[in-house]
Amino acid sequence: MIRVLFQQMRVRQWTKNAVLFAGVIFSLHFTETGELLRAFRGFLAFCLLASTVYALNDLGDIEADRLHPKKRLRPIPSGKLSRSAAYALMGALLGLAAAVALPLGRAFTITAGIYLALNLAYSLGLKRVVLMDVMIIALGFVVRAVAGVEALRTKEEISPWLLICTFFLALFLAVCKRRQERALLADQAGGHRKTLVEYPPELVNQLIPVVTAASVISYTIYTVNAATVEKFGTDKLVYTVPFVVYGIFRYLYLVYRHQRGGSPSEVLLTDLPTLVNVVLWVITVILIVLLARNGA
Repeated sequence: MIRVLFQQMRVRQWTKNAVLFAGVIFSLHFTETGELLRAFRGFLAFCLLASTVYALNDLGDIEADRLHPKKRLRPIPSGKLSRSAAYALMGALLGLAAAVALPLGRAFTITAGIYLALNLAYSLGLKRVVLMDVMIIALGFVVRAVAGVEALRTKEEISPWLLICTFFLALFLAVCKRRQERALLADQAGGHRKTLVEYPPELVNQLIPVVTAASVISYTIYTVNAATVEKFGTDKLVYTVPFVVYGIFRYLYLVYRHQRGGSPSEVLLTDLPTLVNVVLWVITVILIVLLARNGA
């Protein structure tokens, strides 16, 4: 049962909440143990909230998920986890999330509440509205990024360009996921989710280049923006752009060549080049910031 509960919580999907650590990195507090612990507590709170929403989603999509070759294996649609147990799990997760979030302050708790409300709106109806569904997913990542800053004791203004980049990158992943779902389900796409029919290949294949370009451009502008250079004391962050470009190109390769765009978290955890690229990006950002701080 414990294994089933963890499977339902989708622990692998928790990697999406790593966005919260952007706050402690880009606010220059990543060398402070106290702030790192607060960032981790914020990360945990959002993981618990995400698992709550996953359970709600699965409860509402039982019949549709049973038509999906992969989702039908999840605990709720497969019958491994009963409805009553799923509701009990939701209550426990929500209570734990509140217990972790409240000590982090009013602003963080409100941001977490906005994230939960956004996901509830998505689960209860907006996921059935074409284009709006992927927009809500992307906004969820923006809220995560804001929460990462609000979790810290020292509140700093987050760069609008960093938020824009987060939005477009999340939108890129969401659109790629819709493409993969449509390709995987083919003629059964409408039976699983009616909005998938509204994502024909010709539309998705036009949306992907738009959000790809927007992601790269917005991140590049962030690295050379005057406010960013002044804050970090260096213009060298632009050297991290190749990591972002490679990461996006690698993901597109996996989507179009190996049909692996259905789960970004799975790609991050199982595709070695992607994982190494992310690690190198983080190390490079930290080194650039530390060198600038030390006057090197």
